[in-house]
Amino acid sequence: MHVHGKATRETQNVLRFSLALTLGYIALTLFAGWRAHSLALLSEAGHNASDFLALLLSFVAVYFQSRPANTTKTFGYQRAGVLAAFVNALTLLLIAIGIAFEALIRLRHPVAVQPRLMMEVAAVGLLMNGLIAALLARSSRDVNIRSTFIHMLGDALSTAAVLVGAVCIWYWHAGWVDPALSLVIAAVVFWSSLGIVRETLNILLEGAPQGLDVPAIRDAMKKMDGVLDIHDLHVWSLGSQTHALSCHVTIADIPPSESAAILEQLRAGLRTNFSIRHTTIQFEHVDCGILDDCLQTETDEHEHHHAGSHAHQH
Repeated sequence: MHVHGKATRETQNVLRFSLALTLGYIALTLFAGWRAHSLALLSEAGHNASDFLALLLSFVAVYFQSRPANTTKTFGYQRAGVLAAFVNALTLLLIAIGIAFEALIRLRHPVAVQPRLMMEVAAVGLLMNGLIAALLARSSRDVNIRSTFIHMLGDALSTAAVLVGAVCIWYWHAGWVDPALSLVIAAVVFWSSLGIVRETLNILLEGAPQGLDVPAIRDAMKKMDGVLDIHDLHVWSLGSQTHALSCHVTIADIPPSESAAILEQLRAGLRTNFSIRHTTIQFEHVDCGILDDCLQTETDEHEHHHAGSHAHQH
């Protein structure tokens, strides 16, 4: 989904403000965690690094969505955000492992923490995450922004958990709560980062988009009027929200003018039912020698006749 003009500028301004606020909070939690000897606060800094990543990716996505493709980047720049997400998610996995390792050490060898400083910083974090979530909820209906909104809302709950942990330490001197919370936060960071790694790696390897059933797409296309067969079907993602498809479609030996209706029917069905808006469809009236791969043609006596050339739609 693309956002344009005034909506794009407003969304970018909200994301810039959120990025600056989150970066400042990361610095605060790192300093406070070091001063208070609180691993939970240091873990929260790592958790907010994932917030920063989510916001940054949203900002990059909004920016690059407005940039047109050119002769050297024919698909545009959508993969830039995917690549950045992959690298940063790998880094967050290492951070989560380090936090968990340190938490296990502290469970065996407790360290005194300063719960008052923990409460103060966690309260600031709760207000910050709530403010950012509210701004994101109002700024756009774009699915990219909505996913970031959900991320920030979940992190507000995580910050609330740190606040509760600080209260437990303050009133009941339960020092084990700090490393225990750190383990929970590390697990959340690890799991969410692992999901990002899987998704981005699938995109970079040209895998079928998550949530799309390729056999179901093939079956839906074959049911359309005038379509005899579908083969050499490929479905992949250009970016996290943009999917593409290419295939060979066998139809009757009809003039190109008559095949236009079939082409429009196919493209409309892919847009409506599967949210695939970039299509490359090649018509032919005889099948490839190897239907699944089209690695070779049958013989020279079977000539391919194209009833339609490549059809592109962005």
